[in-house]
Amino acid sequence: MLKLQPKLEVVQEKPESGPEAKDSFQNATQDSQLDSIIVQIGQFGRFQISNYLLLCLPIICNAFYSISYVFTAGQVPHRCNITQCDSLETGYDEPFLNFTTPHRHGTWDQCEHYAVMLDGDWGNEAECNASWFDVGQRVSCDAGFKLQSDESTIASEFGIYCSDQWKLSMVGTVNNIGQFVGIPLGGYLSDRYGRKSILVLAGVLSSFAGLARSHAPDYYSFLGLEFLDMAVGSTLFPTAFLLAVELVGPKRRVIAATMISLTYGLAEAGLGYLASYLLDWRVLLRVLYMPALLHLIFICLLPESVRWLLSQSMEQEAKETLRRVARVNRRSLSEQQLNDLVRSNRQVEAQSSAPGGHYTVRQIAQALGWRIALCCFVWFTHTFICLGLSLNADQLSGSKFENFSITGLMQLPGILMATTLMHRVGRRWALSFSLFSCASLLLAAAATDEVINRFPRRLKIFFPEVCIFMISIYDQSQPNGISQVQILTLYSPMLIKTKFQLYMGQSEEGSDEDISDPIKCIYS
Repeated sequence: MLKLQPKLEVVQEKPESGPEAKDSFQNATQDSQLDSIIVQIGQFGRFQISNYLLLCLPIICNAFYSISYVFTAGQVPHRCNITQCDSLETGYDEPFLNFTTPHRHGTWDQCEHYAVMLDGDWGNEAECNASWFDVGQRVSCDAGFKLQSDESTIASEFGIYCSDQWKLSMVGTVNNIGQFVGIPLGGYLSDRYGRKSILVLAGVLSSFAGLARSHAPDYYSFLGLEFLDMAVGSTLFPTAFLLAVELVGPKRRVIAATMISLTYGLAEAGLGYLASYLLDWRVLLRVLYMPALLHLIFICLLPESVRWLLSQSMEQEAKETLRRVARVNRRSLSEQQLNDLVRSNRQVEAQSSAPGGHYTVRQIAQALGWRIALCCFVWFTHTFICLGLSLNADQLSGSKFENFSITGLMQLPGILMATTLMHRVGRRWALSFSLFSCASLLLAAAATDEVINRFPRRLKIFFPEVCIFMISIYDQSQPNGISQVQILTLYSPMLIKTKFQLYMGQSEEGSDEDISDPIKCIYS
């Protein structure tokens, strides 16, 4: 069975050396010994900073890949091609549309036009005439379409219009199914084969899948490669997050998570601006996915997870990584401390009831089933709202690229506010406050929809922007969902801390919240 500990211990700052530091280290619990070492060799020194800069690559890549289908599979505004009036020189907006094409939701109908009254007998009329069309009868487009802009998506290239538009929504569905498969699969493989190995493999395979998708000859090959991309690449953010936070000291973990969140939000905003310049979906995919090949340099530069090395009894490699951190940070680290850590790790391995160091699904469900269900519900609620607001940003008036970028930028103040709230009132109250505030704003927006529609454009999108801000108080970027959620990312592992999921770090030092209730399992 899982070995439980009633209260999560907080590691206090230790002097660099001396008898006091040695005594404190000797008295540390098994689970806090590694944190004690990290505090001594530097909680956020040169090594951790360089580590963070490297791991910005998978974080940015995940932000791009999890939601790029908004632009690659976006709907391009169009209308029916009127053969009696249109020519190669005519554009999307023409005067004759007033009597040839009906209006729908403030713009030209995309799938119907008025029926033609004359059967080929146009008399001596040389120009398009209103008398040729019956405004009381509508027919479907049968002569192609006129596009509003030069933007190229799979809709315009593969001819996905009107009754086939469900195919565009299917791309987002398949993307999220890929994440549903890829994230747990990536966690399992990371536990088996190492965090760094899976991060490198996921980055390279995702790059190949994305570049192959940019050459897709038809819709169904594009759809298959979309699934493959997310199945192999959706693990980039959670794996990179864990590697970045793992070697950061307890006092700096919330700030470290905030920096990751800011990077994700900025990447999302950057995607909107990048897509506004690269209007061809094939070129956009190639620009987004080529940098992912740089994950290959992680083989030489990125250290493997110390906790994973210890769990696999690769103790010499773990000790060498910690020595490297101390050397780069210019801090001292005694061999006695490393030996104590190895001895403690061997004792935990010997006492563990998990065969091969891995617990069964049944053991986890019995001990943590209710907490897992609760966390899944909150994650589902967050994803449903935040992703829904982001994906529908192009439905607001104005430029869809600008609106999408605004949703990314609106996360930044929310992330900073989350850090403040978690320090002041704790994770649970911060999470509850953000959920309640976001729900209230969404209900208010729905109740005052008719009033809001009379506002100028900038005021009209005020409610969606503020909702993005509130959801970002606990939003961190990617799953697709997310993206990847700040308070949830830090709070959920406190409720669920087993070897079944990737290690997410302990509570930051100085938190005034009550953390004696969550199940705390010793990580071996």
